Parts: sequence; C-alpha cells; structure tokens
Amino acid sequence: MKIFRAALWFILCAAISFGGDSFGANFQHDLTALAQAENFTEKESAIRELSATYKGDQTLALVLSQLTLGNLYKTTNNEVIYQENDRFLSVITGEKIEIDESEISKITVNNRLRSVIRSELVFVNLASSDKNKRLAAAKELLNSLEEKDIAVLNEAIAVESASSVKAVLNEALAIFNAKTKTGDEQLAAIVTLGDYLSPQTLQTLNMLNEDENHPYKAAITTATKKIESAGSFYSVIETLFFGLSAGSILLLAAMGLAITFGVMKVINMAHGELIMLGAYTTYTIQQIMPNLIEYSVIIAIPIAFLVSAGVGILIERLVLRRLYSRPLEALLATFGISLILQQLVRTIYSPLNKEVKTPEWMSGSFEINSLLSLTYNRFYIIVFTLLVFAFALFLLKKTSLGLKVRALSQNRSMAQAMGIKTSLVDALTFGIGSGLAGVAGVALSQLTNVGPNLGQAYIVDSFMVVVFGGVGNLWGTLIGAFTLGEINKIIEPLSGAVLAKVIILAFVILFIQKRPRGLFPQKGRDVEE
Repeated sequence: MKIFRAALWFILCAAISFGGDSFGANFQHDLTALAQAENFTEKESAIRELSATYKGDQTLALVLSQLTLGNLYKTTNNEVIYQENDRFLSVITGEKIEIDESEISKITVNNRLRSVIRSELVFVNLASSDKNKRLAAAKELLNSLEEKDIAVLNEAIAVESASSVKAVLNEALAIFNAKTKTGDEQLAAIVTLGDYLSPQTLQTLNMLNEDENHPYKAAITTATKKIESAGSFYSVIETLFFGLSAGSILLLAAMGLAITFGVMKVINMAHGELIMLGAYTTYTIQQIMPNLIEYSVIIAIPIAFLVSAGVGILIERLVLRRLYSRPLEALLATFGISLILQQLVRTIYSPLNKEVKTPEWMSGSFEINSLLSLTYNRFYIIVFTLLVFAFALFLLKKTSLGLKVRALSQNRSMAQAMGIKTSLVDALTFGIGSGLAGVAGVALSQLTNVGPNLGQAYIVDSFMVVVFGGVGNLWGTLIGAFTLGEINKIIEPLSGAVLAKVIILAFVILFIQKRPRGLFPQKGRDVEE
C-alpha cells in the first residue's frame, strides 16, 4: 500500500512538474476562479481547490506567497500576474509583462484568508522537491495541525525520504495524538514525545501535566524529565561553543599584543584602535565594492592586515622608538595616539556605528536538533582564529625574522652584539602585531557593529589574556584566551555580563599574585633581570 501511495504521489508531482505548456494553460485557467471571486468566501474556496489540484507545485506556492504579501493582481481578461521590484511578471513563465496599471486590479485578502493561505501553503510545500521547503513546512505543522489535515500528513509521512523531515512530521502527528486521542493511542503518543526536543513538544507535555487526574501522568512526567535532561546537556554544549567563540575573539585581539609586549616591553594602549581600523577597513571595502559582499570579508583580511600594520609601523618609527627606555611615557604616548585615531575615525566616518553586512555563507546556523544550533559566523571565526594562530606560530618558530624576534625577547643586548638590527626587527615586529590586531577587527565586524569605541571594549581583555597566559608566549596566549572565554560564558548566565567581567578580573589579579609571570613564563636573561 505504501509503495502504491508513493508511486501515486510521484506520478502526480511529475505530471505537475513536466506538464509543459498544457500545464501552464490549465493552471492559468484554474486561476481564473480566484481572479473572478467576488468575496473572500469565494476566494477561500478557489484557493482550497487550487491546493487540492496542484499539490506540491511551486508555481502555486509562488501565487499563494505573493497573494499573502499583497502582490497578486488580475488583468481585465482575468489573467493573474504578480508584482516584483516595480515590474509585473507572469506567474507561469516569470517573464516581464508590459501592461498599464489602469488595466489591472489587486486581488485583496483579509486576515482570515491569510490564515487559510498559510495553512494551504504548508501542504503545498510538503510535496515540494526542495528538502528545505519540506522541512520548513513540517515545522509549521508543529504549531497548527487539525483533524482535517491528518490524512494528508500520513500521506506525506509515507512518501517522505529525508529522515530529518520525516522526524518532524512524526513529531507533529505525536503532538496531535497526545492532545486529541485517548487510551493506548494517547499513551503511545506521550511516550513517543519523550524522544523529541522541540519547544512545542515540551509545551504539549506541560499542558497535559496541568491535569492532576490525567490517567497517564507518570508517562507525562517521565517524558518531560527526559526532554529537560537533554535540554540541560545541550545547554552545556552551547555554552562551551559560545565560550570557544569568545575565546577566539580574545585570542585574535591579544595575539598581536603578546608579540609586541613580549619583545619590546611596551604597553600599547592604541592596540584597540588598531583592531578598530581593521573593522573599518572591512566596512570600507563593502562600501567600495557593494557587488562583492560575499567575498568582502576574505578580501578585507590581507588589506586590514596591511592597513593596521602600516599604522603600527608609523607609530613605532615616529613615537615609540624614542621611548623604549621610558615605559610610562610610552604608555601615555600610545594612549594619546588611541584618542587621535578615534577622533580621526569620527571625522571620516561620523561617530555613529556602522553595520557590516555578513556574507550569505556566514549567515544562519547549523541546527543539530531543536535545542542546539551553532551559528556559522562564530564557527568560521573559531576556525579562522586557529589558522591565524598557526600562521603566527610558523612566523615565530620557522622563519629568520621569528628567530630574531625570539632572540630580542630573551636577551636584547646579546642579540644586538650578534649583529641583529634591533631597530628593524622592532619595527617589523610591531607591524606584525598591529596587523594581527587589524585581522581581529575583520572578525569582530561580523559579530558587532563597527564604531569608534570598538577597540576600547577589548583592550583590557587583551592585556588580561597576555598577563594570564604569560607575556610573549603564544601558547600561553592561546590557553589563556580560551580559558577566560569559557569562564566568562559559564559565569555570565548566573551573574550577568558586567559582574562576570569583574569576577574574571578579580580571578586574574589573584592568579598573578601567585604566578606573576603567568601560566607559561618567558625564559631568558632579560626576563630573569
């Protein structure tokens, strides 16, 4: 029987999809009833008839969607067309139709009819060839399933091939049976609901649990506890994921600071503004190349690195090279530079925050189940951060410049005596550290609005990561960033965002009382001294 129904469903969809010109003519002819309807009752009847005749057809889905949006029109000849971007298009071919607006009138709908359309659209999309549309339609049924829809739902379950869609359809059926059936059928539905995790399922069980005399109260309680237990587990997974994401941002922001602070022993208070420049570089690229939004983030990475690195080298050459022996004056100078950069950005871009568009491939989320979804933008940032860390590690461990940087960080006088041009290495090191800050700004632009004060929010956190992990040690910075990121996300739901920051700051202060040089202290004569 199932094979027969599946074959019948396939033949119906194939006939609709490949009927060619005859289908187009028949469909346009059947739309005439909708165009000629004189009241909302007749329109509802016409819509239900179309849904029954052209189940699963995406042309009908287009018509119903445009009707809901108020974009469907009829001509004086009762031909149905729709409007898109100030153009009138054929519902059959999608081709532009040249017609005077005096020759058309809108097909109107009321709230009741919109509700009917949404309901019918669900079952139209259930027979779609697009899995995502079928999944979206199935999720709609979790909220609104009626007795009259059960036959169509069972038919859809019988022919559905995608396990994810079939699971949602079965869940919708179980919710309906748990609410409306009695006896063993209701008990089986309640037990089945314990295997699903959607809010609608939990809401159904809670509603049933309100009846103190319900005959299956024990089964309801068991199913509810099962879902709540799974919810707690997935909540921990989600918290850990957000902790990794927060740690990635901290690592990107602190990595450049760890390099410059470790080599030059200079506290660069303008480091946050170098992050800000990277974020504004991303925004500028999107303004210059609006047609390349999908590639703007990738294009911005090397450009932001060069922009921030160039500014960093200028700061080092013009200001810091004269203040290496005077750390307090260097701190005050970089603080002044940070104010200058903020004001410069306000003058060029205005003090208002700017929105950086997220590319399509970074939008949305990967839904593991109803309780756990991982956003793509945070996932990509975690991966990107690890790649940048690997690049920085390779630069320091496997290149000639990296060898010189490590030599300066361990014993500057000896390195200078060995012929290393410390002035050049200082400039390049500061440029690399600043460039990494710019790259951090590119990542941050995908998580928050870009504004003149963007960097100020991360400068204190960056210093905490560097001090906690160990000055000048990249591995220490990595572990410190992810540790503080996880701690912050674990504490935040309990204490709030502000108090969580205070707790972490107190934790770092207490930690450096015991280990002043951090988790992984730097080695070398300069450090010992």
